[in-house]
Amino acid sequence: MANHIVTAEPDESLRTWGWVSYILHLIVAVGAVLPGAQASVVLLLIALVIDLVKRPDAAGTWQQSHFSWRIRSVLWAGVLYVLTAWLWLLFVVPGWIAWGLISLWFLYRIVKGMVRMNAGRAMEPADVV
Repeated sequence: MANHIVTAEPDESLRTWGWVSYILHLIVAVGAVLPGAQASVVLLLIALVIDLVKRPDAAGTWQQSHFSWRIRSVLWAGVLYVLTAWLWLLFVVPGWIAWGLISLWFLYRIVKGMVRMNAGRAMEPADVV
């Protein structure tokens, strides 16, 4: 009986789900930065649910850091939007500036994550905040 070596292909479904999530986040981030290109909050919630559901499957892999990165990005952006919402009530311009900066920060985090995932690299531990 001959010994056959079978090479197991890595599970690409986590990477695929990661890309789906990043693309949904990117659509929302670009919509938040460009006037008149508003994307639905539903897309962001779908991406967040994907990340929350698939993160346990990625435990122990380099992709786990990407799921955590996206979840934290959404949570921090949400907190910052809520904390600066009062600026819209008092003055329109400071609210617009604050939300514009938050949106740019969110877009930066999504693009940075996409670049690292495309390179097959985990987010650095110091980056996963």
